[in-house]
Amino acid sequence: MNVVVFSGTTEGRELSRQLAALGIEVTVSVATPLGQEEQGCTPGVTVRCGRLLPDEMAALLGDAALCIDATHPYAVEATKNIKAAAEKAGVGYLRLLRPASPLPENCLVFESAKQAAEALAAKEGNLLLATGAKELAQFAAVPPERLYPRVLPTLESIAACEAANIPHRNIIAMQGPFSFALNQAMMEQFHIRWLVTKDGGAAGGFDEKAAAASAAGAQLVVIRRPPEQGETASEVLKRCKEMIR
Repeated sequence: MNVVVFSGTTEGRELSRQLAALGIEVTVSVATPLGQEEQGCTPGVTVRCGRLLPDEMAALLGDAALCIDATHPYAVEATKNIKAAAEKAGVGYLRLLRPASPLPENCLVFESAKQAAEALAAKEGNLLLATGAKELAQFAAVPPERLYPRVLPTLESIAACEAANIPHRNIIAMQGPFSFALNQAMMEQFHIRWLVTKDGGAAGGFDEKAAAASAAGAQLVVIRRPPEQGETASEVLKRCKEMIR
C-alpha cells in the first residue's frame, strides 16, 4: 500500500514515520530542500523535493491508496491544489489538522497580514515579523527600517527580504521553532514593540512566542488562522490502520 503525504511540517514528518512503521510505503512531497533536510531519512519513506503544479501532484498520486495533506495551516492555496489533484487522480483525500492555540485575551487579531500592516503602520515601534518571507510584501505600508523579519535561512528568504528593502542588519535568518528565552532575547535585542505571528500551534512554537512577548513588554499581534476541516493525527493513523487490515 502506497500513501502520498504532502508535508514540510512537523506533524507531517511524524505521521510519515508512523505510517512507515506500519509497513506502508510512504512518498513524502516537500516543496523545498530545507523541507527535505528536515524530513531526513527513514526506511520506507521516499522523499520527493520540489514545488509541484496541480497536474504534477495528480501524476505523483498515480495509483496511491491515499493522499494526506499535511501542509501548513496557512498554506490555503497548496491545500486547494492538493485536494483538486486527489480528486483528479481518483485518490482518497485526508486533511491532517494542526491543533490551534488558545489566543491570549490581550492579543490583537487580524484577518490578514495586510490588515495588520495597515494598522501597525500608524503606530510607533519595531515589528518582529514571525509570519514568513512570503508575507513580507504585505507589510509595504510600514517603513522597512522598523521591520525585523524572522525568516528561514535560505537564499529565497533572504532575496524576499532584499526585495522588500529590509536593511540587512534587520534580517533574522534562523530555523525555528524557538524557545521562550530566545524569543525574549531577540525582542529585547532589537527593541521590539510588536510581535506579529500566525497561530502555528504548539508545533510552531506559538506559546513560547506569546509568553516571550508578554515578558519583553511587546504587543502580540496574531494573523487569524484560515478555517478548515480535517482530522487529527490519531484519526488519520486509525484510518490508515483500517485500510491495511
